[in-house]
Amino acid sequence: MKEFQTILYENPAQHVARIVLNRPETRNSQDTRLLYELNDAFDLAAQDDTVKVIILAANGPHFSAGHDLREQNPYQKMSEFETVGTWCGFTCAGAEAQMAREKEIYIGFSERWRNVPKPTIAAVQGRCVAGGLMLVWPCDIIIASDDAQFSDPVVSFGIGGVEFFQHPWEVGVRKAKEMLFTSDFLSAEEAKQLGMVNQIVPKEKLQDAALEMAAKITKKSLFALKLTKEAVNVAQDVQGRAQAMQTSFALHQLAHTHWSKLYNMLIDPTGLPPETQKALGMKIEKKG
Repeated sequence: MKEFQTILYENPAQHVARIVLNRPETRNSQDTRLLYELNDAFDLAAQDDTVKVIILAANGPHFSAGHDLREQNPYQKMSEFETVGTWCGFTCAGAEAQMAREKEIYIGFSERWRNVPKPTIAAVQGRCVAGGLMLVWPCDIIIASDDAQFSDPVVSFGIGGVEFFQHPWEVGVRKAKEMLFTSDFLSAEEAKQLGMVNQIVPKEKLQDAALEMAAKITKKSLFALKLTKEAVNVAQDVQGRAQAMQTSFALHQLAHTHWSKLYNMLIDPTGLPPETQKALGMKIEKKG
């Protein structure tokens, strides 16, 4: 069994694998290592023919605070891991390195996890913010605790939403616009009403509920489950999801380039709260 530093890999029941984000001290923020280890864990579960269902969970009060903005030298970190896509140029100048990194570990990983040929269940508690959505939205089923909250505040700092732009398919077009324009949180109840969340349970019953759902699914033929998942995913893709995702990703990269030219940063730093600017050591100087 591969050893992990930032996640746990468990088999809590017959035919079930559970992957647990295990950086509670950072609210499970996602650095390069966590994302590669998470991808390795999904591959491990996918390639284990005894596993029929994969649960994604998280330790601590919050599921995930999103990308770890404090990670140092993220482009150089890419050389520490074996890439899974065909993109390269992670240390190149200009916009190339940023686009390559996000193509590999953000939209690239999310698309891979969406298409894992086994049912996946996300068990979400507390806050699930920005990059956190890119972990739960690829899952087939989302079970939320009653304190769960979901948000993509990326527009607040000048970027049109997270790289895995699944919003219109998760909450509908009008709510997606409100969610993005305002950066407001969606409660678990509102997310369920919109069809993004399957079940809401008390926080202390979250993991049991995920296992109960998994147990129902494991009674089915794995081959039938694979075929059914692919059929549903294809139905969504022929509606234009895949093409829209590529367009939104290109616009996302344009926004990074725009703010880099203005502030030498990938985002508009003036949109961040002063305490966040201070914590990240930002010194805002507009060019020109």
